Amino acid sequence: MTVAAHAPARGLTGPDAARLLAEHGRNEVAADHRVPLWARVAAQLRDPLITVLLAAVALTLAIGDHPDAIVITLVIVINTSVGVVQEVRAESAVAALSRLSAPAARVVRDGVQRTVPSAEIVPGDVVALTEGDIVPADARLTEAAALLLDESMLTGESLPVTRSADPRAPGDDAVRAGTVVLRGRALAVVTATGADSALGRIAAMLRPRPEPTPLQRRLAGLGRVLAAVAVGLCALVFVLGLLRQQPPGEMGVTAISLAVAAVPESLPAVVTLALALGARRMAARHAVVRRLPAVETLGSVTVLATDKTGTLTEGRMVVERLWTPRSTATVTGLGYGPAGGIRIDGTTDGAVQGAADGAVNGTADIAVNSLLTAAALCNDAALRPPSGGDGQWGALGDPTEAALLTAAGKAGLDHRRLRETHPRVAETPFDSTRKRMSTVHRTPHGGLLACLKGAPETVLDPTVLADPPELLERARRAAAALAAEGYRVLAVAEQDLDRLPEPPEEAEHGLRLLGLTALADPPKPSAAATLATCRRAGILPVLITGDHPATARALAVRVGLLEPGAGPEVVVNGQAIATGAVSDLTRARIFARTDPRQKLDIVQAWRARGAVTAMTGDGVNDGPALRQADIGVAMGLRGTEVARQAADLVLADDELATVVGAVEEGRRVYDNIRRFLVFGLSGGAAEILVMLAGPLFGLALPLRAGQILWINLLTHGLTGVAMGAEPVSPGAMTRPPRPPHQHILGSGVWQRVLLLGLVVAAASLGAGLWAHDAERPWQTVLFLALLAAQLGTVLGLRERLLTRANLFLPLAVLASAALAAAALYLPFLRDVLDTAPLSWSDLAAPAAAGLAGFAAARLRKQGI
Repeated sequence: MTVAAHAPARGLTGPDAARLLAEHGRNEVAADHRVPLWARVAAQLRDPLITVLLAAVALTLAIGDHPDAIVITLVIVINTSVGVVQEVRAESAVAALSRLSAPAARVVRDGVQRTVPSAEIVPGDVVALTEGDIVPADARLTEAAALLLDESMLTGESLPVTRSADPRAPGDDAVRAGTVVLRGRALAVVTATGADSALGRIAAMLRPRPEPTPLQRRLAGLGRVLAAVAVGLCALVFVLGLLRQQPPGEMGVTAISLAVAAVPESLPAVVTLALALGARRMAARHAVVRRLPAVETLGSVTVLATDKTGTLTEGRMVVERLWTPRSTATVTGLGYGPAGGIRIDGTTDGAVQGAADGAVNGTADIAVNSLLTAAALCNDAALRPPSGGDGQWGALGDPTEAALLTAAGKAGLDHRRLRETHPRVAETPFDSTRKRMSTVHRTPHGGLLACLKGAPETVLDPTVLADPPELLERARRAAAALAAEGYRVLAVAEQDLDRLPEPPEEAEHGLRLLGLTALADPPKPSAAATLATCRRAGILPVLITGDHPATARALAVRVGLLEPGAGPEVVVNGQAIATGAVSDLTRARIFARTDPRQKLDIVQAWRARGAVTAMTGDGVNDGPALRQADIGVAMGLRGTEVARQAADLVLADDELATVVGAVEEGRRVYDNIRRFLVFGLSGGAAEILVMLAGPLFGLALPLRAGQILWINLLTHGLTGVAMGAEPVSPGAMTRPPRPPHQHILGSGVWQRVLLLGLVVAAASLGAGLWAHDAERPWQTVLFLALLAAQLGTVLGLRERLLTRANLFLPLAVLASAALAAAALYLPFLRDVLDTAPLSWSDLAAPAAAGLAGFAAARLRKQGI
């Protein structure tokens, strides 16, 4: 709820705060409604294939086949249980990540500053903000001193922004929930909390996504087809049997058994196993899968929309280039740690060697030393050595100033010693109007040194600098060139003083230019390789950021997302989207200065073109787009709670490369599902062909109902499920994604099903006819041949025939073969299945059928 902002010195009273809390509610963004267990189970059972299996249970119970009914029921129970357990575990993992956020804030109540839970802050509260605090609610500043905020989680803008309580700067006195105080202190009156805050308004754009995933759409279509086929087969086989004057009861049982066999009832188990294994592998690679279908969906992604800060970049400012009137230099190394150095461009060895006292040799080196010394003195930040097990250096204060300290350290300068030998005696803080900061220091020799840094447009001015006009012009051209490359440029100057200026602003005249520093949030070392892998896999990467277009373009070129000579039309800014100036959002590759609504528009534009979209993000501003995309990927470490709750996949290591691993896992899952369908449906087709064609060759009733169900149990049971654990195909990441609307049996799969079905049926019938003519137990030979041919097919379909990556599959085939033998040689099973024992010579025909199935599968093993 929004209120008028006023800041009484004593703040709210305790009773007033309690009344307002009851009136406006807790300062929380409503989390996703927790789904009850029964609803999760019901959602799993609504799957079309599960519906078919429920019908199959009813049919098998109707014919008295209780063992098969139990097996099918077990498949349904396992599938449902794994899906529900995975969802619950994922929610628990995300909840654990959400506990990393700060839960408390400081407020003034009854004239005393106290710490209260952020959820209990109300409109009208006076909030005290200091360095490192998370702003707990929307508020208006009443007091502010050198206040610098990181708003990247809310706006996507990587550079910090200044805020002041100056009434002459409308809008600069507003601070918003979820932003972080990098420097300074402030008092602010809360104006909006919970759902009425900026964070809450973005969260309100999050709506449950009703559309099913690509895999769910494909399996739903297949389920409908299989259901129709099952019903049709029941009727066809029953009618043909009656026409051949077979007993109606026996034909009814046979028709139902064949219909059950035609449906690969272990498909849901195969899908669930494949997805669960993918989710487990992703967890080992620092990802949390919130919904199992998300793993496969990544395998179908055609467009990857990635944000910039913290995803493609380090999320830390780094000085990369230096310019002085005498030379230019390159700074190496990432983060705030001391690793790296400074190379003077054009020298032979290129290394700046720092002496113990921080001095460096050579004219060019002295210029760089002076530049970085002044930058380190005119600085309020501090570096924090590694304190945990990650070995990462941290920073306190403005990231830009921390980057300057880091660069100074790489030149051999010790900023702590500099501050001890050059104590600060006066300062003029940075503000958004002047865009510069100056400090005055006492030198070791008793003199005074003024240091200044700021935006080039405010420093490279004759009223500030005493340098010749031609030098200022050279510096302006250099600053413009660096800015065009996407750098944030700061100019640094100094002068010696005879006396302490009064007021301190007087020190900002007559200075000497030392040079320019060019800072950037550098790309992660893995970014370019990750995007290259995406392109090889046929995935189009696009960049969506709140940063300046020039900054976004420069990064895109550095990581290979854009060619250096790409035209201006590939970069679009949010204002152009808002005004409708861009007719086709899918033509652009870089989107800069975007707000949450525009991110949503971009994702919707790609989806309208039929693309399967993945969206990565970490900020509150990314939440709506994460929810709208086919799959949302949130950063677990840097990400906000809103982003994590909106996502399907949470990356615990914040690495985009993990997404590429998930894409590979998704393609493995999809390949294994299609491989199983080739196996299962070709076997079902073969059984149908045997039952329909057998009578034409004199085999009155080729197979009995029990024999059909036993074959179905052994092939679609452990053997079929084991196919879901097959390793990834070697070429999985060098082929384009599946077309979004391609049927799961498309791209030649159904033709292959028919071809294998014909081969298996022909080989099996051949074995049965040979046995019939030789007056052997032909029905048992046909039964065993049909089973052997399908087991040969499953081995032939392996992408890597002799791999040890999935020993479960050959072991399952051996177990199925043993159970097939048991059906012939164990008296109990022999009586139930109406089989007869076979001699060694009788086994030759089924063995030949198995080899035929294996050979047919190996001839065209590609194309799954």
